[in-house]
Amino acid sequence: MGIAVWLVSGGLAVILARIIPAGRPPSPAAEIVTALVAALVAGLIATALDFGGWAESDWRARLFAFFVAAAALGVLRIARNGLWKKV
Repeated sequence: MGIAVWLVSGGLAVILARIIPAGRPPSPAAEIVTALVAALVAGLIATALDFGGWAESDWRARLFAFFVAAAALGVLRIARNGLWKKV
């Protein structure tokens, strides 16, 4: 149950990120993969920090996975548009 919640949180981050047009790639494949991998890694970190787990759903793990996935999408868009050099 916990892994499914992490992946749903990553999917929600993708859906919300697709609403914002700034820096959005034409194909959502890279954003989907980035968000799901980031949410999975965040879920594993949440398990190591002892909130949530593989089989149990915790609201802190959900929020952590969502915010990490959203941050990863922001970094992806910044890197894709070459804004690292301008900042």
